[in-house]
Amino acid sequence: TSTTATTQPSNPHSTQTTPSQPTAVQPSHSHVPGKSNPATTFPKIVSRLQFTPSPLIRKDKNRGSSRFNISLRRDIQKLPLLKDAPAGNQREELFIKKLQQCCVIFDFNIDPLSDLKYKEVKRAALNELVDFVTTQRGVITEPIHPEAIQMFATNAFRALPPSTNPSGAEYDPEEDEPSLEASWPHLQIVYEFFLRFLESPDFQPSIAKKYIDQRFVVQLLELFDSEDPRERDFLKTTLHRIYGKFLTLRAHIRKQISNIFYRFIYESDKHNGVAELLEILGSIINGFALPLKEEHKSFLLRVLIPLHKVKSLSCYHPQLAYCVVQFLEKDPTLTEPVVLGLLKFWPKVHSPKEVMFLNELEEILDVMEPVEFVKVMPVLFRRIARCISSQHFQVAERALYYWSNDYIMSLISDNCHSLFPIILPALYKHSKAHWNKTIHGLIYNALKIFMEMNQKLFDECSIQYKEALEMEETRLQEREDAWNKIEQLALQNPQSAITEDARPKSTSSIDTNPEEAAATGSVEDLDQLELGDMAGPPKVPPLLRRKSCLPQDYETTLALKAYKTVESELPSSKED
Repeated sequence: TSTTATTQPSNPHSTQTTPSQPTAVQPSHSHVPGKSNPATTFPKIVSRLQFTPSPLIRKDKNRGSSRFNISLRRDIQKLPLLKDAPAGNQREELFIKKLQQCCVIFDFNIDPLSDLKYKEVKRAALNELVDFVTTQRGVITEPIHPEAIQMFATNAFRALPPSTNPSGAEYDPEEDEPSLEASWPHLQIVYEFFLRFLESPDFQPSIAKKYIDQRFVVQLLELFDSEDPRERDFLKTTLHRIYGKFLTLRAHIRKQISNIFYRFIYESDKHNGVAELLEILGSIINGFALPLKEEHKSFLLRVLIPLHKVKSLSCYHPQLAYCVVQFLEKDPTLTEPVVLGLLKFWPKVHSPKEVMFLNELEEILDVMEPVEFVKVMPVLFRRIARCISSQHFQVAERALYYWSNDYIMSLISDNCHSLFPIILPALYKHSKAHWNKTIHGLIYNALKIFMEMNQKLFDECSIQYKEALEMEETRLQEREDAWNKIEQLALQNPQSAITEDARPKSTSSIDTNPEEAAATGSVEDLDQLELGDMAGPPKVPPLLRRKSCLPQDYETTLALKAYKTVESELPSSKED
């Protein structure tokens, strides 16, 4: 006979069965040997549903689900304090044991409330390691280096969760909350320890370079795609410290960052750490030696300039503009290719992005040499004139703010004979035509500055603008007269009457549209469509209001007129 044992709850949070609660249903008949009895499995199912091993925790949607390799043995014990251990080998061995103990990985995603006691033991050990490395000297010995680096790699290197927020221009930092890493209570202290470890005077790069190699750098750079901004901030500082201490890894780090940007620009169009990587590059570019290597110039023109075309430019534009300006301060001869590259990727219909371009362009003009300004001023100020003419008031307003920059005004003053004819037409045209009154005031201010800058040249350009307007009106009138003359000559052509007579004509009224009548398909309207004679004297074409200027299809009109509806073919009810 089979006996069903009642399963007791193993979790103290689960509800105990009371006499008032329904108990598991027992089978009402005995088990027959050789035959399956499905009723015997029913109490086990009820028991599993009733006594859950652990409570179900609703996962926060704003917490990531990184794929960690959860340790099998997580029952770690608290070790003695490092400050109480005698100095020497015993303290070093205890230090290594605590580092190994911190390599145990816990679950923060599926069951966050599991192993709370052991999680607290690990957190306390990590905090103790941070304080010990910060306050003590001579504690980071040669055997400590591989253990500390291994502890950081075990905790930090992992598979990142898929993105939960919209990317690119659809992401709004004020509306969309970032996805936070669930294991951050431990991960934050791990990053703090590794930073203190790298910055410690006892840290020896000659020993650590055996373990912090190119593979380590690649795995570290992959973490920059994390959605947690706190982790990206730690990664930014960590990578910068590694770049400064390991000279042999610098070229590799720059190459890997370039590869990330190439994938971001031409493939995925999604990456969370572009701003942080550009911030690191800003400090790296600031330390470049002169003259610049061809590798660095190629990075500017092939990576940084194409980054302007990505739709998520607003997420990292301040850092990108800083990098570009740093290059131009290092080498002013790069001004022309940089400005031409910006004009190449200038947005056509995205006004907020156009405002960002104008902001960056003003920063470039602030560091531009007068000799380099002469090379790009015609094409550059033609673009600025188009921005002044923009119907989006923020674009026009941002372009007119250039007149508040003293250095830009000095550059224009030195080249006013070339720039006044380019800018003044746009200012005159929209001085009264623009719909925004703020733009009117800014344009009047710009005209006043130009007038004070060179009164004689201003008057000459004004006269030229008025003459150009008159010539434009004359040209339009001549064009209209030419088309009217062509129309009169066409009406005098005998062939025009033949063509016109071949079209269906309406005999009802002047407002009758043959195309509408043909489109409705009604027999009454189609009967009104009659064909004119193919020969005869020229006739004045009837005045018909038509939707299209294309000639009507003669065969289509005949086919519609010859068509008989289905009702006309069927016998009527009276005949039945």
